[in-house]
Amino acid sequence: MSAYSLRIPASLMREAKDMAKRSEVSLNQFFLTAIAERVGAEQTRELFSDLASRADPDEFQRILNRVPDIPALPGDELASGEKEPH
Repeated sequence: MSAYSLRIPASLMREAKDMAKRSEVSLNQFFLTAIAERVGAEQTRELFSDLASRADPDEFQRILNRVPDIPALPGDELASGEKEPH
């Protein structure tokens, strides 16, 4: 485990302390969770970016063209106000 000193604006520290208290976790655990969530989000973004860079749009279209043009099953319809995908 490593230690790192942070300079946190007073208003942000007050909010963090309040949220940690409401979540019934220590301030340390609150910060660790927040950092872990951000790291995970960035890793996911990088993964999807990498996968997208290797995608073959023509192959994707060929796969979509194999999907039958039939009505959606009950419960799978688009919600009211949503646009159909192109």
